[in-house]
Formats: sequence, structure tokens, C-alpha cells
Amino acid sequence: MSLHFELTTPERIVLKEEYDAATVPTQEGEITVLPGHLPLVANLVPGMITLRKGREESYLAVSGGFVEVQPGSKIIILADTAERAEELDLEKVEAARERAEKVLAEKRSNDDVSAASAIAALERELARARVARKHFGKNRHLPSG
Repeated sequence: MSLHFELTTPERIVLKEEYDAATVPTQEGEITVLPGHLPLVANLVPGMITLRKGREESYLAVSGGFVEVQPGSKIIILADTAERAEELDLEKVEAARERAEKVLAEKRSNDDVSAASAIAALERELARARVARKHFGKNRHLPSG
């Protein structure tokens, strides 16, 4: 038995495929969904989704949204943003993370709304960096870009 996985953002269907397991970052912590999992709905937080099929793992970066596990071994994720690991350019991701850290340092002394926005941007970039490092470390090559 497999797990039917669907991940959609407002812009596109990112992935729709069968897997053995999906590990997802939620507000309550990481959860691993296997076929036959009890139905649930949870808030998605910025982080890495790990999908397993046999011995192979693949990774996605998400910035938030919702995850719903439905009866019949179906998991649907509606994410604010999502990127497959192979879509990420490690150098660009690291540069974006550094920019987000710099903006956060500047905004901390300003107002709470600006700081919260900067924190959210940094969390997104940290998730993207983690996915890119995991993917490219596993494949032992960096994309030319």
C-alpha cells in the first residue's frame, strides 16, 4: 500500500505522486505520515518535507500552509510556497539566507511587524538552504548556475 501525496501552491501543482512515507514540518513538530494514517489537519511551518519511496528520499522546501491527511492514505498539502530540491540553486539560496539575516538584524530595532516579516523570510530561506544542502550533499554535486 502506498501514500498518495499532493502538494499545491497558489501558483502550481508542485508534486502529485505515490510514496511510502512523508515527513512534514507542522506547528506541533515533525510528523511522519504512512499509509493508513489517521485523518488529521495541521498547520504547516517553514521547513523540509522528506518523501520516501523504497530506499530513495526526495526533499522539498515549504514556507507554510496546511497539511491534510485523508482516509484512503491520501495526504494533501496546500503550501504558501514550495520548491523541489532539484529546483534550488545552492549559491543563490545561501545568498538569500544571508540577505534575510541582514534584514532581520536591521528590523529588530524597528517595529514588531517588520521584525516578524523578517523572521518569516529568514525561516523560509533557512528551510530552502537545508533542503538544497541535503539534496546536493546527497548527490555530491553542485548545480552550475
